[in-house]
Amino acid sequence: MGVYHAGSRAVQERVGVRERADHVGASIGEGIKPIAAAFLEAQPLLTVGAADPSTGAVWASPLTGPPGFVRATGPRQMSVTGGVPASDPLTAALAEEGTLVGTIALDPRTRRRMRLNGRLRPTERGFAVTADRVFANCPKYLQRRESYEVVAGRAVGVPRRERQLSSAQAEFIATSDTFFLTTVHPDGADTSHRGGNPGFVRVASPGELSWRDYPGNSMFLTLGNLAADPRAGLLLLDWTTGTTLQLTGEARTEFDAAGGRRVRLAIREVIETPEALPLRWSPPAYSPANPPLGG
Repeated sequence: MGVYHAGSRAVQERVGVRERADHVGASIGEGIKPIAAAFLEAQPLLTVGAADPSTGAVWASPLTGPPGFVRATGPRQMSVTGGVPASDPLTAALAEEGTLVGTIALDPRTRRRMRLNGRLRPTERGFAVTADRVFANCPKYLQRRESYEVVAGRAVGVPRRERQLSSAQAEFIATSDTFFLTTVHPDGADTSHRGGNPGFVRVASPGELSWRDYPGNSMFLTLGNLAADPRAGLLLLDWTTGTTLQLTGEARTEFDAAGGRRVRLAIREVIETPEALPLRWSPPAYSPANPPLGG
């Protein structure tokens, strides 16, 4: 199947889910269906991931706007009004014709998410993405947040760039319930969601963190990408203050004898931006699918 490259196939074979992956992979298409188009237009948040063309580092960045700032403008095209600030590590990538991007629109209110991967084209008002892959995911491990407010007239803080985590950043990660993850392969990029009960991400040191890979859809697009190319970008949001934490580095997957998997990220750079986003979300109701901590 053209949906998978050698990296994903290798992980599927190792875990023993190739037949199921073929079945699930049939749901991936190139077109944006009407229900997906309606979903996009209702979202105030989109996460975009790509590789910086100058450094090769992979990042995930948030974009926000009033519902309708992201919309389907064709059977295979998603258009975005606006972009990232000039200080964002993906500024150059999102201004370059043909950049391979992975995007995810996630709605905590409905616990729905949609991923669209493709090639970017800058426009006068932002950018458009011609889709190569469009698919939805089940609500597993996605925390419900009932509502959000928009803070007007806020002062965005100055981004702080470091080579490793501060103690405050490590504590923030260790108590987070959600992050976004961008990975790449020669023909594309993919941005996905990871969630769990607070503590599901472990900080081993200022330069390394890890998380268990919980059972999912068996496609192994993310782990497959990492098997082919270890570069990765993480985005964590403070849902109550709008602060963002972006990490880039290299990740590897460890498999244990019982079939469990843990992903370890060696951090190369950290960017923290206070009050980067105008959205303020209500407290979470944790997903009933979240596994207990440990292991």
